[in-house]
Amino acid sequence: MNHTPCVALSLAVLSQPLLAAEGGFFEDAKASLSARNYYFSRDFSDIVGANQQSKAEEWAQGFILDFKSGYTPGTVGFGVDALGLLGIRLDSSPDRVNTGLLPVHGDGRAASEYSRLAPTFKTRLSKTELRIGELQPNLPVLAFSDIRLLPPTYQGVSVNSTELQGLTLQAGHLSSTHLRNEGGDGKMNAMLGHVPMRQAESDAFNYAGADYAFNANQTTASLWYGQLEDIYEQGFLGLKHSKPLGDWVLSANLGYYSAREDGDALLGRIDNQAFFSLFTARHGGHAFHVGYQGMYGDSPFPRVFANITPLGNEVPTYEFAYTDERSYQVRYDYNFAALGIPGLTATVRYITGDNVDTGRGFEGRDRERDIDLGYAVQSGVLKGLGIRVRNAMARSNYRSDIDENRLILVYTWQLF
Repeated sequence: MNHTPCVALSLAVLSQPLLAAEGGFFEDAKASLSARNYYFSRDFSDIVGANQQSKAEEWAQGFILDFKSGYTPGTVGFGVDALGLLGIRLDSSPDRVNTGLLPVHGDGRAASEYSRLAPTFKTRLSKTELRIGELQPNLPVLAFSDIRLLPPTYQGVSVNSTELQGLTLQAGHLSSTHLRNEGGDGKMNAMLGHVPMRQAESDAFNYAGADYAFNANQTTASLWYGQLEDIYEQGFLGLKHSKPLGDWVLSANLGYYSAREDGDALLGRIDNQAFFSLFTARHGGHAFHVGYQGMYGDSPFPRVFANITPLGNEVPTYEFAYTDERSYQVRYDYNFAALGIPGLTATVRYITGDNVDTGRGFEGRDRERDIDLGYAVQSGVLKGLGIRVRNAMARSNYRSDIDENRLILVYTWQLF
């Protein structure tokens, strides 16, 4: 699906001043344009599985137009949002595709460009909002995963209500998905652990949940339900707590998932329970984290393809969510603003997992080490420019080893 002319037209229209407009619809409108330059390289040094491609390496340029209107005056307000996406190939070849940056044609070559333009219609009554169209939910059962060139989206209807102080209620019905490296949309698939289940498609994903913040917003309790129709249903119970203690801030993030097959059970029986915990201590520019995550039951962790989850030990390379896996994390963050360099941050993380039921007669083990450096220019002509460098090393005895490098440059213009 090629929407390039529509995207170009929208860029021109939305960049024009709206000074003559009246009412909250235009007065509260906002629009931004982000240019994202993304280099991705992933070497598979010990290939396991049917895909024998030894390297995925591509370079691409993306543009993300994000327009959000205000609401019309009155008891019931109406508005329209729009999301425009354009991805352009800068470097690729058939032996280095499937980075998740670009679509791949039937001949094995990456597309030279792809794009999408989609609206979201919204209405608001008091503190309750209904949205219909292009959606980007960020939920415990369907987390937002903007980790490649362009973000994924879903198509459907959602409702969000904050009528009661501290309580946020959400529900939705999603009928299709637009993947991060495609222009069109289609039905949803599942993943079990790290393995895509492309042989089964679902007509819808349904969700409902509540988050309640109390104790002066230091504590949040969450209860959620998600259903990928005819594949799986999943419940989530979460608790987050943060407490200042002298010059330190201590926090905990605990979560429990339980999943089973749903309806026609297109992927067969699913039996998974997952527990994660992540404890953090912050002091000045320092943040120290330790975490434990465990998979229980006869199945890996289920999710919508190619979604991520808020599991404490999930990272963009390995998920540590296969059958019976137990994993442990140590992580250190530093914000260089404490040294007078605002905008510069660093992260070092190590995760190790074992006890994996590989189904091949041996115990699966894996480990990963990540280093992330990021810098956001704070002032001057380059304000709005962000740079991120990521290096990852992942090793396993039951899936492919990975050596990975990413370089991401993002520049954002606030159009109005």
